[in-house]
Amino acid sequence: MNTPMPLSSMAAPLMALRIFADEFRHLPAPCVSISTVYPNLLELSFHDDADGFEIWCEALRIRPRAVQHSVHSDGRTSVMKAVTNYSGGPVKLICFTTIPAPEGTRSRVEVDS
Repeated sequence: MNTPMPLSSMAAPLMALRIFADEFRHLPAPCVSISTVYPNLLELSFHDDADGFEIWCEALRIRPRAVQHSVHSDGRTSVMKAVTNYSGGPVKLICFTTIPAPEGTRSRVEVDS
């Protein structure tokens, strides 16, 4: 049987979150994730909120050239990622935005009907 992981193993991301709640309470609220799979990592995700992602990158002093850009294989979702260290552990920012279909493109629903 595995020994359960203590909450103290998540000290770095929890401390970062506590600091963020105090120092950056005026910033847009992201989705927050801390996991037992990566207990040292705090993940802040933004869905269709590229402005919020950029505001947080600025607040955490992440340089624009440190942001990785990619597109999901479906070609419809843009992804931006950035990682920095804060309060003794990594903080990962990730943003998913929908790429609008080109004008004149028909959806699968339209094609199938």
